[in-house]
Amino acid sequence: MVDLNKESLELHIKNNGKLAVCSKVPLKDGYDLSIAYTPGVAEPCRKIKDNADLSFEYTCRGNMVAIVSDGTRVLGLGDIGPAAAMPVMEGKAVLFKSFGDVDAVPICIDAKDPKVFIDMVQRLQPSLGGINLEDISSPKCYEIEDTLKKTCDIPIFHDDQHGTAIICCAALLGALRFVKKDLAEVKIVVNGCGAAGSAIGKLLHNLGAKNIIMLDSKGAIYEGREGSMDMAKAYLAKVTNTDKIKGDLGSVTKGADVLIGVSQPNVFTPEIISSMNQGIVFGLANPVPETSYEAAMAAGAAVAATGRSDAPNQVNNVCVFPGVFRGALDVRAKAITEEMKVAAVHAIADLIADEDLRQDYVVPSPFDNRVAPAVAAAVAKTAMELGIARVQKDPEEIRLNTAKRVGR
Repeated sequence: MVDLNKESLELHIKNNGKLAVCSKVPLKDGYDLSIAYTPGVAEPCRKIKDNADLSFEYTCRGNMVAIVSDGTRVLGLGDIGPAAAMPVMEGKAVLFKSFGDVDAVPICIDAKDPKVFIDMVQRLQPSLGGINLEDISSPKCYEIEDTLKKTCDIPIFHDDQHGTAIICCAALLGALRFVKKDLAEVKIVVNGCGAAGSAIGKLLHNLGAKNIIMLDSKGAIYEGREGSMDMAKAYLAKVTNTDKIKGDLGSVTKGADVLIGVSQPNVFTPEIISSMNQGIVFGLANPVPETSYEAAMAAGAAVAATGRSDAPNQVNNVCVFPGVFRGALDVRAKAITEEMKVAAVHAIADLIADEDLRQDYVVPSPFDNRVAPAVAAAVAKTAMELGIARVQKDPEEIRLNTAKRVGR
């Protein structure tokens, strides 16, 4: 039997990590040195001094993303600190390059105070085309992202929130098409209202879902519920569960069409799943989901999905962030908006034609070479339509170029 932990440890120590810096230009003689460095390098410096936007053209900034974390919520390991978070951020950089041809650098910051963290990230801006926030605990992740979005003029994207939400919603659209149900009419229950769960709820609302009930550890969330709620829960309380339904997971899920979990292992029991209306069940907790694919199907689910690669219908962020940043960087977008996220959802979902949908195939694989190009084109097109792109490009050209860049 393969021991993945052992093999991963061997890979990391053999290669001294997973990243290296490679030069794009030769340095064979004094002439090469004089144009790559001094005295020739002074000329692009002068040009950028007069027009800062030229830094996107004359330097690596135009294709550079920082993956920034404080190590307070890493995978299922919790608060393990910035140094221990580095292997994950390194791995994310490899995914950026492999799936989107985006250069990315891991930056783990030793600062749990959100204000200190925000200040440090803001100061990195002149070197970057975008910032991917990663593995930051909630609720401070909301403050960090919200402040950076307001104060930076490059894309800020918290993948734990929005990457998860985009691929989850894309998979749901596929599943709903398969079972011939309408997003605006189905009853949706989302168990877990942390970073990922709250983002899923918000994106579902923006996509047109009308009947959403969010749950946290205290039960159903509704406006006026006693006890303090963070900014994400307070917003969702206003736009979801308008009937103010109360109760726990078991009672709220009865008769539901969709159950999405971003919470704890093994909490979706056969009894809960069988009480649904031919339910679509997504157990997205990692590494152990709320229910396994096999258990959900055995309990009567019409469609099931997890975040695991060893079962059908894997809901994986790798389908999202490389293409989102590829599209944003290609048009030098100043932000990643809700409209761009919605465009990414449809770009992924639409890759599977109605006639190709199956119970075990409602969402594309991360290794489907169509995904990143489709997402990049859709995100870039929407950014240009919103007027937040610094340059204009043909979305079809972006799709074709991305396909060439990430051809596997």
